[in-house]
Formats: sequence, structure tokens, C-alpha cells
Amino acid sequence: MLKRLFDILLAALCLVIFAPLMALVAVALFFRQGCPIIYSQERIGRHGKPFLIYKFRTMTSDAEATGERLTCPSETHQHVTPIGQFLRTHHLDELPQFWNVLVGDMSFVGYRPERAFYIAKIMEHDARYEQLYAIRPGITSYATLHNGYTDSLEKMLKRLDYDLAYLEQRSLAEDFRILGMTFVSIVLGKKF
Repeated sequence: MLKRLFDILLAALCLVIFAPLMALVAVALFFRQGCPIIYSQERIGRHGKPFLIYKFRTMTSDAEATGERLTCPSETHQHVTPIGQFLRTHHLDELPQFWNVLVGDMSFVGYRPERAFYIAKIMEHDARYEQLYAIRPGITSYATLHNGYTDSLEKMLKRLDYDLAYLEQRSLAEDFRILGMTFVSIVLGKKF
């Protein structure tokens, strides 16, 4: 309950503090690549329930025309717009997820939520993924900081190991540590 209360208060505060920046990003996206500005995608969260995750759109509108599949980094990169690359590099595309935290779909710290398609692929190799459903997924995690963006099944399986370790050792103190590390990484411009 304390974690949820902390999430609500921090998400509300962040939505207020970052509102001018989010408005600036929205205007820049509108003039550079048009609508839609916000991208939503179904992910699987706590208790295995689907929810819509929100991000600023960083890819061309036809990026997923071929459907869900595992792609190589170069295939993903060719669909990223120039402004989208900037937003991703500085993690600004994630700002709308403060809303996901506020409404209870996500937490600030927890495993990164994945699409059902990728979860099925992960579970073909490691059925322990379902253990993560005990908690809310997060905006950041120890796995995100140390494993970076997951663009392959191998990285997804490595991320799962980090996430399961967090699941066993989670605490408010650990969450504060991960949030602090994330803040420092973003300020220093570290790519992850």
C-alpha cells in the first residue's frame, strides 16, 4: 500500500511538473510528423491483465504494418523518426507513462511490461515469466538499467533474470535506489 501511495503522489507531481515539457514535445511532434502524437499499445500487466501503455510516438505510422514479430535492431531503427530518435535517447517518449502509473496500470519501479506475443516467445524458453504478474510493471527497473533496450529474445531472457531477482528482493528502499540510479543515468545521458 505504501508503494502504491508513493506511486500516486509521485505520478501526480510529475504530471504537473513535466506538463510544460510534455506540451512542448506534443507540439514538436505535431509539426514534425503529424498525428497521432500519443502511441498506445496493449501490454500485459499485473495478474496477467492487459492494459494500454502510452508513449509519445517515435516511429512512422506504418512501423507495425507487418504485425508482431521479433525483429533485428536495424529493422526497428529504420522506422524511428529523427525526432523520435531524440525522444528515445533522452527517454522523453516515456513521459505519458506517468498517467499509467497514476491510474494503477504501472508502478515507477517494476518489470517492463511486454506484449502477449513476446511473452509467449519468452515462456517457450522460461515459464517463470508468470511470476512477474504478482506485481505491477514499471517505468524503470534494475533490468532496464543494466540490460538496456530489449531487441532480441536473448536480451528478453536475460532481462527476466534481473526482473525475477528484483521480485525476490523488492522493497521501498530498493525502489528508491533504482529510481535514483535511473535519474542519474538520464541526467548523465547514459543510453539504456
